Amino acid sequence: MKILMVFDFDHTVVDDNSDTWVVRCLPDRKLPESVKNSYRKGHWTEFMGRVMNYIGEQEVSPDKIRNVMETIPFTAGMTDLLTFILENKSTIDCIVISDSNTMFIDWILRAAGLHTAVDHVFTNPAKFNELGCMEVRCYHSHDCNRCPINLCKKKVLELYLSEKSDKGVEYEQIFYVGDGGNDLCPTSCLRGHDVVMPRRGYTLERLLAKLDEQEEDASLRAKVIVWSSGTEILQELKAVINNVH
Repeated sequence: MKILMVFDFDHTVVDDNSDTWVVRCLPDRKLPESVKNSYRKGHWTEFMGRVMNYIGEQEVSPDKIRNVMETIPFTAGMTDLLTFILENKSTIDCIVISDSNTMFIDWILRAAGLHTAVDHVFTNPAKFNELGCMEVRCYHSHDCNRCPINLCKKKVLELYLSEKSDKGVEYEQIFYVGDGGNDLCPTSCLRGHDVVMPRRGYTLERLLAKLDEQEEDASLRAKVIVWSSGTEILQELKAVINNVH
């Protein structure tokens, strides 16, 4: 009997956006208008490439960037939740699907001693180039017209589940925890006994409520449970584990 926890990262595991938090490593903590205004909808990763390039040009060292990223706050109750997952690895698999990048997420989880709670992170690959600038690449390409150009979370989740199934792992229950518009697409591949957990007051909660109103759209089968803190998610998770054992 296995449970799969799927987390978004920004405004879910951490209580801010890691991509905007990084700007704090600049001497005056802000981007010039020319960089700020270069964002095009659906092309966030390209925009972050320009942000990291600008930070590199200001000769901000990789260590300074890392130190700043390690100060991002976790959402209330999340470290307890991830610690519980870490202590129950025989029962719980845990993955992160995020539009952030590999370096930010790795740094933040390691600094908190929680990187081993997460079995796999699916996000945009990042590395420092020879000039000391961080380069961020798109995670994959896809043909989903609902998702940003670089990442369809549904495609990632479906592929993960089919690879696990090939290895003989079937999940008793899947919890999908997120907050944003790009977390809606993957909820359509959840089953009736799975749970989607949107963060209270964020975009995903509104989008799911809208789906509920259009009852003829049966793309959402999973149960919806709204959360405000990791503690509430932990209660749901413990309840499921206790019911089974």
